Amino acid sequence: MATRRVRTAITALLTTLTLTAAAPAARPAPAPGPGHSLTRQALLSAVSVHHVPGALARVQDAHGPWHGAAGTADPTTHRPPLPADHFRIGSISKTFVATVVLQLEAEGRLALSDTVEKWLPGVVRGHGHDGRKITLRQLLNHTGGLFDYTEDPEVGGVGPFLEHRWDTWRPERLVALAMRHEPLFEPGTGWSYGTTGFVLAAMAVEKATGHPYGEELARRVLRPLGLRDTSLPGTRSTLPRPAGRSWTRLPEGPGEPVDITEFNPSLFWAAGEVVSTTTDVDRFYAALLGGRLLPAAQLAEMTTTVPAPAFGQDAGLGIFRAVLPCGAEVWGHTGLLPGQQSVAFATRDARHRLVSTFDTDWAAGTDAAGDVVLAEFCGTPPGTPASALRQRDRQ
Repeated sequence: MATRRVRTAITALLTTLTLTAAAPAARPAPAPGPGHSLTRQALLSAVSVHHVPGALARVQDAHGPWHGAAGTADPTTHRPPLPADHFRIGSISKTFVATVVLQLEAEGRLALSDTVEKWLPGVVRGHGHDGRKITLRQLLNHTGGLFDYTEDPEVGGVGPFLEHRWDTWRPERLVALAMRHEPLFEPGTGWSYGTTGFVLAAMAVEKATGHPYGEELARRVLRPLGLRDTSLPGTRSTLPRPAGRSWTRLPEGPGEPVDITEFNPSLFWAAGEVVSTTTDVDRFYAALLGGRLLPAAQLAEMTTTVPAPAFGQDAGLGIFRAVLPCGAEVWGHTGLLPGQQSVAFATRDARHRLVSTFDTDWAAGTDAAGDVVLAEFCGTPPGTPASALRQRDRQ
C-alpha cells in the first residue's frame, strides 16, 4: 500500500474528526448512553453507504464493554464479524514499537536524542539522507525527513503490492528502498507521516537489546498484558482463527473486489505487521494511557506532540492527539493495509476507548471510519454534514 494512499486515508479520517480550522478547547467527552446506538448506526452506514463488507467495533466506557458489528465477515458462510476475529492492525503497530523504545529509554539503554548513526552506522546514507543528523525521537514523531520506502515504485500502489504479495523483505532492504530517493526535508524542519522511521526504530531496538524486536515486544508488552490473541507473523501469510476475509480493489482495473486476506506481511515489518483483535488492542491502549507500560516521564515524552499540519492535529511518539468537534480530546492511531482499515482512540485518562476495523481498504478516502469515532465520542449521527458540525461548534 503506497504511503500516499495511507496518508490520504488518515488525512481524510482526521479531517473528518477535526473539521474546523481552529478546534475548540478540549473538554471531557460526553458519556454516551447504554447501547451505543449512534456507533451502531455508523457501522451500519459503513456497510450500506460506503460498501464496506464487514465492520466491527469494541467500546469500553463507564457502562462497561460493548461490541458492535455490521455486514458479513465471510461471503461464503455469511457470518457476521465476531469480537474474537483476528485482523491486521496496520500502523497501529507503531504505538507498540514506540512503547518498547520508550521502555528502553527508561532503563537507560538508549536515549531519544541518540542519532540513528549511533545504533545503525552507515545504514541511513545516500541521496542526501544522513543518519548522523536524525535522532530516534525524530523517527517516532515523523520529523526526520526520511523518504518513505512504500512510495518507491517497486512496491508502491496496489498493483506492485500484488506483484510482490508473497515476497519476503528484510528490514535492511526496506531501508535501502528509501535511500534511493532524496529526503523530504532536513531533519527537524518539517513533518511527514512515514513508515521508514519505524523500521529503523525497530532495528535500533534489536541493536540495543541483542534480540529480535518481536521478542522484546512479546516480553515487554504482549505477555505482561496477557495479549494472547496478538502476534507478529513475520513471513506467515495466514491469519489465526477466527478471522474474516479482507478485500481490496485494483484502481486501474474494473473495480471488482480482490480477496487480499493472505499475503506475506514482511513488507511492513515493525511499521505495520501486528495481528490482533479489538479486545487486545483495547487492552493495550488502556494499559498504555493508564500508565501501566511506561513510567510517567516516558509517557509524558510519548504524549508531547509536534504539529502535524497535513493531518490537522498533533503527533506524539507513535501516537496522535485529536480534538474532536465536540471538544473531546482523544489519543490513538489509525491503521491501513491492503484489505483492512482500523482506528484505535481513547480519552487521555483511558476511561473511554474505541477500537474499530473494516475488512476492506476502499472506504479509506471516505468519512466512514471518522463517523464511527464521532458517533462514539461525540454522539454525532453518521453522515452529519461538516457545516452542521461547524454550526454546533459556534453555539
